[in-house]
Amino acid sequence: MSGSSRRPSVFTLVKWTLLDELYAGWRQLAVIGGNRRSRAWRRGDDALPEVVLLPGVYEHWTFMRPLGNALNRAGHRVRVVRGLSMNRLPIAVTAARAVDALAKEPAPAAGRVFVAHSKGGLVAKHVLMDQEAAAAARAAAPASTTDAAANPLDLGAPPARPPDIAALGVVAICTPFAGSRYARMFVNRTMRDLRPDDETIVRLGGAGSVNARIVSVFGVFDPHVPEGSVLDGATNVRVQAAGHFMILRAPETAVAVVEGIALLARRAGDPPTTAG
Repeated sequence: MSGSSRRPSVFTLVKWTLLDELYAGWRQLAVIGGNRRSRAWRRGDDALPEVVLLPGVYEHWTFMRPLGNALNRAGHRVRVVRGLSMNRLPIAVTAARAVDALAKEPAPAAGRVFVAHSKGGLVAKHVLMDQEAAAAARAAAPASTTDAAANPLDLGAPPARPPDIAALGVVAICTPFAGSRYARMFVNRTMRDLRPDDETIVRLGGAGSVNARIVSVFGVFDPHVPEGSVLDGATNVRVQAAGHFMILRAPETAVAVVEGIALLARRAGDPPTTAG
């Protein structure tokens, strides 16, 4: 990324933090204006992946409406997942709920890409891990093997595997892939689940096989994720925007997300390489 590497002053960092919190409070009120997605979001270029928005912890999906509008203008169909309880539930539970909801509709031919904010990026990575494990199990299973979901009365059947939802990858914005040490300051379980030493955070961090299908977007300063959002093996993109929340409305972020989606779509369409 171009631009000066000079560290901002303390005054600038405090200003960015205050503005970021004010913006977050204002966006939380957006749900009052209605929680229906725009009809325009249902239309888009069939050649482009469908975008699935996953907001962060304690965020309603309307928090990401400005970014959703920008992605729709870029030609993508945009959808949201209902029933995620403001992303307050454990990461694994939310990931399973998202897959169940998406599996109720046929996957688009161009596939789907998650565009996620903060904890939403952890949920989306968990989905990729689950999908990868399920695909490997399906490939290894004998043709006669059936899932428990297909034969629920057979107590000896293997556990049901998550259905394929055609997830190409994730564009994650300000996601604490290594957790956030600030999570230790909270007493409620929802926030403490984001500690760097939390079992799920450690397991997600150790699962590098899906990182190539992740584009991590972050700004020049994030007051909520001091560890940063750089993820080894992923495509890491720093944009000239500050804040954990305000970055969602920055034009630079929308450009980076559109480009990230296109990158993931190209990678999904590339034939696998073989060693010569």
